Amino acid sequence: MRCVTYAGETVITTDDVAASLIELTAAVAKEGQAEAVSIPIVTDDKKVAQAELVIGVGNDVLSAPVEWNEEEPDFSHAATELKDHRLFPRPHLRAVEPEASGDDEPLDYDFDQPTEA
Repeated sequence: MRCVTYAGETVITTDDVAASLIELTAAVAKEGQAEAVSIPIVTDDKKVAQAELVIGVGNDVLSAPVEWNEEEPDFSHAATELKDHRLFPRPHLRAVEPEASGDDEPLDYDFDQPTEA
């Protein structure tokens, strides 16, 4: 479990939600924007609730480990929602050149069967 500090307040959430929130906050700030998000939290009396945050430019978010002796709630759906955000960092794809073959004729792979162009 992680303790997330935001605007002077502290909330407790799962590791995956906290990690996704931190990564999304940095990505939104990098774009010079701010976004409202909602994350599930555990209150002081161990109940599940929602916290609304504005993340991005000018909104610092800190995540730190917290000792937790209770059963950890499953907030994986919320981590997935954060990762599905349009600004969440995605792995970059890189172009791969095909290996050169002995044929000098280029092939057209736009059809079901390769044909010579």
